[in-house]
Amino acid sequence: MRLPRDISGNQLIKALKKYGYEVTRQSGSHIRLSTQSNGEHHITVPNHDPLKIGTLNGILSEIATHLGKNKGTFIEELFN
Repeated sequence: MRLPRDISGNQLIKALKKYGYEVTRQSGSHIRLSTQSNGEHHITVPNHDPLKIGTLNGILSEIATHLGKNKGTFIEELFN
């Protein structure tokens, strides 16, 4: 599946809540999310609209690796 080209930082944060990620702090336009599922993990999401495709790809790759999922499968689950 292709990455969505028009997703904002806030939309991504809302979508990641179903995987246990919660906002822990914000510094300017960057929001840090943390989860305790599958061990502790932190990720920073810029609050931009839209997110650059490379930034989105990096964030999703890191989360998929942490969750032990294939990136393509994870993207389908997240956006469908």
